[in-house]
Amino acid sequence: MDTARKLTLPLSVETIDTLHAGESVLLSGTIYTARDAAHKYLTQALSRGERLPFVLQDACIYYTGPCPALPGRPINACGPTTSKRMDAYAPLLYDAGVRCVIGKGKVGQVVKDAIVRDHAVYFGAIGGAAALIAKSVKSCTLVAYPELLAEAVYRLEVEDFPAYVAVDARGADIYEEGPAAYRQA
Repeated sequence: MDTARKLTLPLSVETIDTLHAGESVLLSGTIYTARDAAHKYLTQALSRGERLPFVLQDACIYYTGPCPALPGRPINACGPTTSKRMDAYAPLLYDAGVRCVIGKGKVGQVVKDAIVRDHAVYFGAIGGAAALIAKSVKSCTLVAYPELLAEAVYRLEVEDFPAYVAVDARGADIYEEGPAAYRQA
């Protein structure tokens, strides 16, 4: 098994260009959470030219709705949401400066095209590992849309958040290449 590469957020384009689909990473820094409803709010505000609740340039967005914190912890479980659900919104956010997202599962071709066009990256997180992932969260702060409850936008400070490169800046996709390599073996 490979050793995970430690990365500090925000990621530079130069760092993103060195990442390869299938590579394991440990992310440290700031991550913003946003699921379907928050994505809709963000893209509507962006389309209207309104000020957004956080700076999109070089941001990392995690497709999750964190569970309320247990006593003494910044957060409870925070597992990844299916990324395909954000396909309608993701290209606009990449075009506006989002540098990376974290989710689970395949994304559509329009998202992969935006990743390549904008020198970005899509990280996969392991579904079913929400409690393990939560251990990497050092703080959780509400940023916007409190009416969305768990689906509001939160700022997470993370240390060694486990993920893998699902789609790299060249468009290589582990969900396509992994099964193809297995079939050839």
